[in-house]
This record gives sequence, structure tokens and C-alpha cells, in this order.
Amino acid sequence: MKGNATERHEMVQRLRMEFPPVHQLVLAFDDCRIGVRTNSIALTDTLREYFSDFLSDTPVWDMLLTAHEAKPPELPHAFTAKEPDPGKNKIKEEFVDLADGRVVRKRLTGMVFVFGGDDNLAIGPCLDNANQVINFINNRFISWKLRKGCLLGHAAGIGLHGSGLALAGFSGMGKSTLALHLMSRGTDFISNDRVLLKDDGVGLFLYGVAKLPRINPGTALNNPDLAGVIPPQDRERFAGLAQEALWSLEHKYDVFLDHCFGPGRFTLAAPMAGLVILNWQRGQAATVAREVDIRQRRDLLPAFMKSAGLFFLPEHGEEIDHSEEAYLERLAKTRVYEISGSIDFDRACDACLKILAECRGR
Repeated sequence: MKGNATERHEMVQRLRMEFPPVHQLVLAFDDCRIGVRTNSIALTDTLREYFSDFLSDTPVWDMLLTAHEAKPPELPHAFTAKEPDPGKNKIKEEFVDLADGRVVRKRLTGMVFVFGGDDNLAIGPCLDNANQVINFINNRFISWKLRKGCLLGHAAGIGLHGSGLALAGFSGMGKSTLALHLMSRGTDFISNDRVLLKDDGVGLFLYGVAKLPRINPGTALNNPDLAGVIPPQDRERFAGLAQEALWSLEHKYDVFLDHCFGPGRFTLAAPMAGLVILNWQRGQAATVAREVDIRQRRDLLPAFMKSAGLFFLPEHGEEIDHSEEAYLERLAKTRVYEISGSIDFDRACDACLKILAECRGR
């Protein structure tokens, strides 16, 4: 349904008056500054710790986001269910479009997100669902970059000596695991699950999103640098499990990169050296990395293509091209590699570091 031309604005102002956001931090993501205000010091501290690499002392921002710890609000709107993604069957979100924005409600938690323009609000049990608030903040940055001509990709990202590499893969292929193994070999971290590609007229520039990796026990137990991620009681519980069982566990842990790898290892941007697409399976032949012509290997594109989703709202009639041709045109500006055969993270690291070294030599 559509409301009057200021319905979102009026809703935001009303909720801010009812739950005043008196605590503040400012986040600097590349060229985008987001002011975040909350009504909960505990929530502010949680966000300050999570985004510790991106805090700014400058009280100036490009957009404001307020997060309000409260009971889920009762709203009079007729919401529309968002259809599940392919392969899923559970409806998790519903939304309503207003004349000046959009409202998204999470069915399970009751969290409500209101956005449009440069003014945004999250309300509900924020502390119990801090990850949803974090995702909302990061989605505001993604929207900012999409409006500046970036293309969204489903990939992790790492950097070394001023060059960035995107790591994509079909579901469960281990792109985040590979990124963390590469950090153990000296690279910096650029992004966990989303990257943005910008054509700078010469090549591509790779931007990341300030989302910490979330890993399963198999990833943590097979990388000494991640030893502190799993609590001792969980480590004892998982110790006797077979390798296959470890990798399939639904348990997830946030990896605070500075705790595991030291400070200053999380950056958000680098000139792009290439895209690596993981297309391997356990029990296959030897691991092989080869450069591919993506126009001849369109079967690999779905591993990287990513819709902007419900939290991107086009404004002023703008359209974002997420067609296959748009991705092919953008990726023509960089090198694309496929890693196939058996799953071997050591060999994959060798291949990625070789690609980065060759980039430095060009």
C-alpha cells in the first residue's frame, strides 16, 4: 500500500520521540559516514565493539540511523510476505512500501526496519537481535555504493600489497574459510560475504562490507589462528566428531579479526586483481586453479551474482541493472579464475597468492 508523501518521515519522528536515542557513534565506511544513535548504552557498546575498525571521531555523517530497544511496535499497515529465496521454503520477512520509503518486519523476532532517503530506523528487541541491526547498518552502506554505480557480488574479499581478490563459490564451498586461511598467510580481510565492484575507468575497484566472518566449528578447529573463537566447553563437545559432521554443524561463531590476527587487518577497499570462483567437491581429483573466460563459462556466474534484495529501495525512478549481461560487462575488466577438483585450502591459498603476485608484476 502507499501512504501520504511523508508517512515514513512521520513514523520515524514519532518513534524517535517515544524512544529517544541519546547514545551515539559514527561509522566511516570508505566514503560513507553513518551516524548511529540508540536509546540503549548496552546496544551502543555492542555496536562499538563490532565495528571497532571503522569508528570515527568526527560528528558528521552522510546518513543517520537510529536503533531503539523496545517492544515490537504495532503497525496498521497491510504487509506483503517476501517470497523465500530459491531452495528455501520459510517466509522470514514481510514489507510495505510507503510513498517515501519502505518498512520491513522480521516475522520471527518482530524487529522492524524503516528506511528511505538518508534517514533510517530499527526498532524492537535490538539487543537480542544485534546481528540484524548490524546487517541493517551494512545494508545502508551497500545501498549507498549501489547508487554510486557499484555492482553487488556474493563473495568474500582479501587484499595484499594494495591488490584485492574476490572469493566466490557455490553454496557451502568455503569462501569465508578460504579468506581466513589466506589471512593466516599474511593477507588483509576486505569482506566476508558481499563485495561491490566499481569501474574506475582503468579497471575494477573492490569494496567490502564491514561484516565479521561467521564460521562453523570445522573452520575454527582447522586453523590455529582461530583457536580462541570456540569456547572451551564447545571445543570438548566437538573434539570427537568426524570431519564431515564438523563441517555440517549449524553452530556459528563471529570471528573478531583483531583478536585472532592482530589490529589493522580489516580494510574495505583495494584495486581488484581478480575473481576466484570455488567449484570443488570433497573426494574429487587434485585441486586445479585455472583462468577462465567468463563469457564462455556462464555456468559460473550464479556463484557471484547477487540481488540487492529487500533492503535496497530504488529512489527517484532509478534502476539498478543486475542482469547477467551487466555482470559479464563488469567482469570483463578483471581476470576470473576457477578452482576445481578436490577441496584443499592449502593449494587454494597457494593459487590465490600466486594470482596476487602476478598482479604486482604486471
